[in-house]
Amino acid sequence: MNRGNASIGDEATHLEVLDRKLQFEGAKWRLVTDDVRLLDGTVVRRDVVQHPGAVGVLALDNDDNVVLIQQYRHPVATTLWEIPAGLLDEVGESPLNTARRELFEEAHLRAQKWHLLLDLYSSPGMSSEVVRIYLARGLSDVPVDEQHQQTDEEKDMPSVRVSLDQACEWVLAGRIHNSLAASALLAAVRERDRGWAGLRDPETDWPTQPAR
Repeated sequence: MNRGNASIGDEATHLEVLDRKLQFEGAKWRLVTDDVRLLDGTVVRRDVVQHPGAVGVLALDNDDNVVLIQQYRHPVATTLWEIPAGLLDEVGESPLNTARRELFEEAHLRAQKWHLLLDLYSSPGMSSEVVRIYLARGLSDVPVDEQHQQTDEEKDMPSVRVSLDQACEWVLAGRIHNSLAASALLAAVRERDRGWAGLRDPETDWPTQPAR
């Protein structure tokens, strides 16, 4: 076993796709079946949900409270506590501007300070979805007459502000299950405890972002 860690890092690996069949195409994503040749020559078949990608926002106020919203998620038949998030489905809109819009629409907030917190694959065993999560600080409320009118599952979504430490305790206690929220909360605690030294520019290159 190699115990060194200096070279650890995910690597893009483009294996040969021998055949691709479109199984289903919906409004936001589609399902394809790929025949893929592995490095040893073996051919395997994999079903893949092709996804446009998404952004999430860890919004933190001056009192070290994080903004959580509650939303019903039908695929898991559960109402989850989450961070504001949304798909990269607006043509010509940058990921950072998508994050600004989602914070505005879902939490009725604006932020003065933005940093890149982390990038992640939400479910790489079956989906191409990649997510960029931002840290937003310097929060201000959107006036009522300027707030976005939410619809469908987003209508009247409850929101709360809880301490960052408390929210992380809820993750570890199994009370918060959303993968974006859990990852962002734990990453934010780590960054805060080292004085935000590892934060990156919000416009940092995103090589894994899917083409739109």
